[in-house]
Amino acid sequence: MTDHWYEDETGSMVRPYTVTRGRTRPSGRHTIDLMSRVTALQAQPAGPEVDHARVALLDLVRRGPRPVVELAADADLPLTVVRVLLGDLAEAGLVRIDEPRRVLPGGIETDPDLLKEIVDRLREL
Repeated sequence: MTDHWYEDETGSMVRPYTVTRGRTRPSGRHTIDLMSRVTALQAQPAGPEVDHARVALLDLVRRGPRPVVELAADADLPLTVVRVLLGDLAEAGLVRIDEPRRVLPGGIETDPDLLKEIVDRLREL
């Protein structure tokens, strides 16, 4: 496991858990799955109550709705930290977190012929 550090608003290097104030989970009101889709709700900059780490994550979300796992990769932060930060942004009314779309049995997404064709095309690449 690599040792992660994060630059805070003062330019100091801190461990990610200090950014979340030691929390490892978002508030109980938010279920944040790897594939949950995050959308920015406000175009204007966040207020002074939102710190550097949350503003940096919010800037990534403002580029367009994205899954949590993608945001974690782009932010170069552990997923647990990103979940806590996104929960805080949702509590502040700055982002919306939508559950991933579920695939229904028998739908086009589970069509064996379609899935085989996708696999074949990927192999061609």
